[in-house]
Amino acid sequence: MSGSAPDEPPVREQREQRSPEEPELTADVNGLLPDEIEPEESGLALSPRRIAIYLAVVTAFVIGLYIGLPAALSGLSDMRDVVSDADPIWIAVALGFNLLSFAAYIALFRGVIGGSGDPLFEQRINWSVSYQITMAGLAATRLFSAAGAGGIALTYWALRKAGMPRRGAAWRMVAFLALLYGVYLVAVVVFGVLLRVGLLPGPHPVGMTIVPAAIAGIALVIVLLVSLIPDDVERRLAHWSRGYRRRATWLRRLAAGPVLVASGTRMAIGLVREPARGLPAVAGAVGFWAANIAVLWACFHAFGEAVPKGVLVQGFFVGMAANLLPFFPGGVGSVDAGMIGAFLAFGQPASAVIVSVLAYRVIAFWLPIPPGTIAYVQLRRTVNRWREEGVHAP
Repeated sequence: MSGSAPDEPPVREQREQRSPEEPELTADVNGLLPDEIEPEESGLALSPRRIAIYLAVVTAFVIGLYIGLPAALSGLSDMRDVVSDADPIWIAVALGFNLLSFAAYIALFRGVIGGSGDPLFEQRINWSVSYQITMAGLAATRLFSAAGAGGIALTYWALRKAGMPRRGAAWRMVAFLALLYGVYLVAVVVFGVLLRVGLLPGPHPVGMTIVPAAIAGIALVIVLLVSLIPDDVERRLAHWSRGYRRRATWLRRLAAGPVLVASGTRMAIGLVREPARGLPAVAGAVGFWAANIAVLWACFHAFGEAVPKGVLVQGFFVGMAANLLPFFPGGVGSVDAGMIGAFLAFGQPASAVIVSVLAYRVIAFWLPIPPGTIAYVQLRRTVNRWREEGVHAP
């Protein structure tokens, strides 16, 4: 995928090209997307003040986990004993699974972003740069916005700076998210149903099994219906509104977003249907969630609790849905409460649930922030190098 504005250096061709699998979007997609965006302009810059604030939050969170929480909840039986008896070997296992989640996330990124059809772009986005983008994106996801919006914005910015056109960057980001959260929705349906019908052992309250499964199933149907929107919908709408210029303009802009989402969703479906091409991406998406659940599993074992596997998976995904709440940047507090509430609804012991979930959040959520911040600094240097080499996003 390559292209260039007329006044750009000749490092890219004058006409934007598409890779063989990229759809020809006729809707006015570019009108939806920013041309040039800098982290400072979007509030994504990791300033020293912001880093210091979040490091203070991390410190307070860890102190609260191991000192303040047991004291505040001293009325719960065995709370102090549960914390003091934590098995360091299982904590180390949890840390190891967390590293695997990073590797899976990078594999997902490369599986979706790779194959752009532009050799120069693919040379720039090597494994090292992929690490920088994904780790910086994970840090931005945790620090700035709910439902991963901070990481999405930063990744889009990095792809644009690497020379990917707006259309290609946005289209592939949609595919990335569709594949990642498609696995999430399918897991909620499968494990919710299997728990409820008794094929998986463990408690199976309706509110934690069938209800989430139904909601996830409806979401999947909506996604599949959106993927049916044709790429040439703009031409069809223009034909229908012939003679009404204002209506045609309004309809073209209205169609741009759904067309972009549909195209990205179809790419994600194509990766699933073609293992030879999509195996790294699909394995990365499944591996990312599996490794995160394994972190939580190890944390439960560290505090002496063995949660049934089906309950572990369903409780994780149902609790993680609290990340969608827009009031808590990065899901801070909301995911903790949501996940604790989910496992309590499954009848798990409160003392083990609270410390295990909070330990999981420290390992999977807070600890990646320092390396993610370092990766962000490295990514800025990489972007500056691209700029010096004359790389321009078409």
